[in-house]
Amino acid sequence: MTSIVTSAAHAAHSAAANILNTAQIKTGERVSVKPVKENDPGQRFIIDLTGKNLIIGIPGAFTPTCSSQVPSYVADYDKFKAKGVKDIFVVSINDVFVMKAWKEKLAPQGTGVRFIADDRGEFTGSLGLVFDATEELGGLRAKRYVIIVQDGKAEYVGVEPDVSKTTITSATTLIEKL
Repeated sequence: MTSIVTSAAHAAHSAAANILNTAQIKTGERVSVKPVKENDPGQRFIIDLTGKNLIIGIPGAFTPTCSSQVPSYVADYDKFKAKGVKDIFVVSINDVFVMKAWKEKLAPQGTGVRFIADDRGEFTGSLGLVFDATEELGGLRAKRYVIIVQDGKAEYVGVEPDVSKTTITSATTLIEKL
């Protein structure tokens, strides 16, 4: 039994190390798409990045900074659409139940903003935008980032140097960049 647990621990550590060592996406590079979930825990899908899209990466649903950042994307949804944005994806390394509950709390009347569960961290990991938040949030989490994507390529990548702050990832800043 001990060897099984030890083997599993080594495999998990190895997978985490690989995710943390992935190079961060840069402007001009293709966005690597990995399966994610939205609304249904049993259905994984690939995000459609044709046209102009925004990916908003957040460390954790219901955390104070994320819960003050994301409502402005919901409120300014029509402004983003007027700038030609097809979809806004809020992505977090959380499970689908948490993301659904958070969406319902932040937008009880509904919203076009899509709340995406990257429950395995594969999507965020493929972008090189994962950090070890074990002390604060219990495990690996997404850095606070925004990516403007045009037909699958990153036109702009902004990553907050301090995940507890929202400066370059605010909705106001992103509207100005469009």
